[in-house]
Formats: sequence, C-alpha cells, structure tokens
Amino acid sequence: MRGLSVVDDNVAWVSGSRGNIGISADGGKTWAWQQIKGYEKSDFRDIEAFSDKEAIIMSSGTPAVILKTLDGGNTWQEKYNKTDSAYFLDAMDFADKKHGFIMGDAIKGKVLLLETKDGGDTWSELAGAPDALPNEGGFAASGTCLRVNGKSISIVTGGGVSRLLTSPINNIKWQASVVPLTNGAASRGAFSVAFSKNGSVIVGGNYSKDAVADSVAYLFPKQQAGNKGSFPEVSPAGYQSCVEYLTGDIFLATGTSGTNLSTDNGRKWVKIDGKSYNVCRRAKHGNLVLLAGDGGKIGIYKP
Repeated sequence: MRGLSVVDDNVAWVSGSRGNIGISADGGKTWAWQQIKGYEKSDFRDIEAFSDKEAIIMSSGTPAVILKTLDGGNTWQEKYNKTDSAYFLDAMDFADKKHGFIMGDAIKGKVLLLETKDGGDTWSELAGAPDALPNEGGFAASGTCLRVNGKSISIVTGGGVSRLLTSPINNIKWQASVVPLTNGAASRGAFSVAFSKNGSVIVGGNYSKDAVADSVAYLFPKQQAGNKGSFPEVSPAGYQSCVEYLTGDIFLATGTSGTNLSTDNGRKWVKIDGKSYNVCRRAKHGNLVLLAGDGGKIGIYKP
C-alpha cells in the first residue's frame, strides 16, 4: 500500500499493488478490502478521496490508468488509459474537489503533468510543465512528491539530480531549488514534500540503503523557491518516503526504515517506531493520522 487519503476522522482510503484498495469508516480500525475487477495487475500508487463515496485512483506502470468511483468503490469508471510505456505516473494531488494534477516521469525532456478541472472526469497534459534535467525523475513511493498547497503546485525529484520545483497554479511559471539529497544514484533523492506556515520539509534518501541516515531530509524557509535551504540538526534515522505536516511545528515522516517525528519544523527528528511504512497522511477535515505499508499494513498515529 502506497496510496493513502484520509478524508476526516472516520473515512479513509488506501490503494496499492495487484489492483487492491481498502476503505475504512471507523478511523482506520477496520477495513473493507477489494481487488478491482479487470485491474488485478495494476499498481495503484496514489488515491484521492473526497468522501466515503467518491475517490480517484491512479496506477504506476503500463498501462497508466486513472479510475473514479462515485459509489464507495462498488463500481469504477476508467477516465484515462495510456498503453505507451513512456507514461509512468508518480503522484496526484488536488487544489479542490474539481481541480487536480497528476505528475509522471519526464517524456522528451519535460515532466509529465496531467490536469483535471472537472473532478477527474477528463485529464489533459499541461503545456507549461517544467523541463527535466538528465536522469531526473519522480518517485512513486507515497504519492507525495507532488503537492498542491494553497495557490501553488510543488514537485520534488531525484535520481541524477534532486530539485524542488514550484509554480503558481493559475499562472504557470516554474522556479527551481537544488535539494542536496542525491549522489547521482537512481535510487536516491527527494521523495516527499510537506508545508507549514514556516516553510517546507523535504524527505528522501536512498531506498536501496534505507538504514543510511545522512542526507535524508532538507528544509527550506517560507519563501522556498530559488532560496538555499539547510539540513536538519538531527536527521530522521534512515530513508523516508513520506513526510506530512500535522499541526503547529509538528511533522511526521515515515519509510521502510521506520517513522520519525519533529516538533520544531523539521530541525530535529526523533524515531518513534521501527516498523516499515510507505506513506503517512493527516485527515483533510479532522485530526486522524494514518500510515500504510507493505502487506496491507495500517498504522494509527497516537500523539
């Protein structure tokens, strides 16, 4: 499980490999699971849910597909299908219920960005997508290398180079900042970004060497695009595939190396759990925080 969307303190959805999704109506305590018929080979790396009835899922790999349900997952409608193997979708996020984006790996030197303005019923390629540097790409690890934050859209990358790319949503113009979380390895770089009123926290590292704790987090000030950031005073204890802003000065990050907490806007981190997870998300409307990982594993964060 890599896709996770927490609607409120009761409703949450997860998505993952082999066409599997899960829905909870009791704050993550119990789950109704299903394998979507006809998509048993799909790897649904991200999900965006709006209620206990409405959700959108996207697959990574070939074919690249986007599905939507309006009846709690009883039926799914295919809204996008690309059999071209160049299309590899990494992450999805929405500014509101109608306006959303999906990021994919670069094609012909440009990051793939799909946009919907009708709640995921139709998708088109964004003409103003940012240029990609050689061997630069996104990681479809937690659905959070793309974030829509207020009136801006942000992307973090890895591989040959690692960057934070930021643009206003309604006037696409990209600014780039280097994120020094990569050594040129395809398995290393920035995997996830989250925002508070004080700036942004980026996490990542090397998923093939997840116990290595150096260069796994980076901080940018409030006006992050184009500015130089800094490493934390105390980093998370190993590779992290997802970071989520909770409240106040608190951030939560997780990965196969375990889960870490910062109470000072990412400057110092403490490992709070050693279990392997891929993603952590806070409720859009409420305080519930869930984690999801391999084998359908679900965690509930208790402050």
